[in-house]
Parts: sequence; structure tokens; C-alpha cells
Amino acid sequence: MSGDPAFVRRTVTGVTIELRAQPRARRTALTYGGGALKAQVTAPAEDGRANAAVIELLAAAWKLPKSAFAVTRGATSRDKVLSIAGEPQLLAARIMEWTRAAGSDG
Repeated sequence: MSGDPAFVRRTVTGVTIELRAQPRARRTALTYGGGALKAQVTAPAEDGRANAAVIELLAAAWKLPKSAFAVTRGATSRDKVLSIAGEPQLLAARIMEWTRAAGSDG
């Protein structure tokens, strides 16, 4: 069963993920619902600070090194595409595990 979340695409060098960022949020949170990944960060969208905060949030949630992440599209937009370097199958499995846990919370 493939079963990757809708926001995940496997590539030769890892995976790419699509998400919607919300800078200057009241709190930092990573949520998944309706097939979409949403990252709320308290950092402002200035000098790449929100992008850095999004990467930090994803790295912590998925227990991956921050160095594996790169913003590949949407650096100045709320809608972003990030690449994560690594073994595609392992990365997709780890993200899928997180989405199951996040989905069970409501």
C-alpha cells in the first residue's frame, strides 16, 4: 500500500513536501488535515526567519536533521515546497507515522 500523505512526493534524492506556512502565529504548531500540511510559526516573514522556523518545526516533529531540509519553492510565499534529503522510503514512512499520530488527536 502506497498510502503516502497527499503533501508528500518521493524523489530520487528524498522527498518533497508541500505546506502552507503561517508566520507571526500566536503559537508554533504543525497540523495536518484535509490532505494539507500547515505550519504555524511565531517568527515573522522577514530575512528568511519564518522559513528557518518552519524547518526547525518539521525537523523536531519528524526527528530529522535540519540540514536535510531546503526550501525549493515559495521562499517568500505562504505556500511552500521543501525538499528533504535522505532515503525516500524511510522519510515517507516517518512522515506517514507522524500524520497518523496527528490525525488521531482530532
